[in-house]
Amino acid sequence: MPEVPEPVIELVRRRREPVVVQALRSTAAATLAYAAALWLTDARAPLLAPLTALLVVQVTLYATITSGITRVNAVVAGVTVAVGFSALVGLSWWSLGLLILTSLAVGHLVRAGDFIPEVAISAMLVLGVSHATDLALSRVLETLIGAAVGLLFNFLFVPPVWVQPAEEALVDLADRMRRLLLLMGEQLGVPTPVHRAAARLHEARRLDNDITQVDAALVQAEESLRLNPRVKEALLSRVVLRTGLDTLEICTTVMRAMSRTLTDLARAREEEPLFPHEVAEAVEELFGNVARAVQSFAVLVTSSDSASSEEAEDRLAAEMEAGRAGRERVAHLLLARVQEHPRQWHLLGALLSEFDRVLDELDVEKRSTRLAEELDRYTREERDRHPVLYEFKRRFRLPRRRRRRRSPDADRAEV
Repeated sequence: MPEVPEPVIELVRRRREPVVVQALRSTAAATLAYAAALWLTDARAPLLAPLTALLVVQVTLYATITSGITRVNAVVAGVTVAVGFSALVGLSWWSLGLLILTSLAVGHLVRAGDFIPEVAISAMLVLGVSHATDLALSRVLETLIGAAVGLLFNFLFVPPVWVQPAEEALVDLADRMRRLLLLMGEQLGVPTPVHRAAARLHEARRLDNDITQVDAALVQAEESLRLNPRVKEALLSRVVLRTGLDTLEICTTVMRAMSRTLTDLARAREEEPLFPHEVAEAVEELFGNVARAVQSFAVLVTSSDSASSEEAEDRLAAEMEAGRAGRERVAHLLLARVQEHPRQWHLLGALLSEFDRVLDELDVEKRSTRLAEELDRYTREERDRHPVLYEFKRRFRLPRRRRRRRSPDADRAEV
């Protein structure tokens, strides 16, 4: 049996990644568009149809529909401008320049978006031939065929929902935050070199890159949920993940401030421990409680079933209670030490305030309120933007069974 090449093995291993899925779907749609154009038109090589399908078929259904409509709009606008120019002037250097300028302006007027250059390209190709009207009709027809094939392809083979990669990215971010919090709580009872504390500060700053990556994955997941027939409660899923990322982003900002506070404290106490032994143990325990609360929060946000969601919510509530109790213990210990030795008292107060901020952001009740507010805001925006569609959906929405009140995360887990 012949050995399978390594690139093929890697492709199969990564078959669920968006890049691989997009490549396979685009190839299939472009090939079908070319075959359809050969069958429906007299063109010998209708390459515009597969080109359009290649550009139209996106990784999500929503992006496919919007790009298909926008591209057809751009091509029609371009050939319309070119037909008008061909009836008035011929092709010369000044008419070409005027055509490009007019086409780009028209592209902005018709809101062609990323396809604004396509308006000018279509206009130039049509103006450069003797039978402009025939070429214009042919170009529009091929574009329509490619766009139709791309849209039909995505309707028949609905793109996957990219929620799981976003959830995995969010959980990975929370895990890095947990490990950094545990690292920040280590060896507080011994002298800490400034370079070690500064390294943790740099690690906290690098979390910004993780936030950016999670946000990109989440944007893709949000698009995959829109207009997707596989998902019944797309809005709830989008809001749950988005608000979860917002909360973790705020926590990373506070963690940077914590790292900075500990770095300044290490610089001020180079030859002595950051905290006395008893205080160091209490602060380390508090860091552990906050780290576990961050992890439980991520599990709550990404839970796929109601049982695990409720379990994560109970675990988060327990960790929050332990964290608040630990914070009070640390506050009393620090107050006693500050009264005896009031050095760097402002740094100790800042550290307590930063713990308060993280615990406040992870609070279960605050999260439920935030979710309800975001759902109301999205609903109002949808009603104001599309009042007719909103009223239609409201009138014909199927009634739900009454059930006991739970958190939005548990409700979302049943989607």
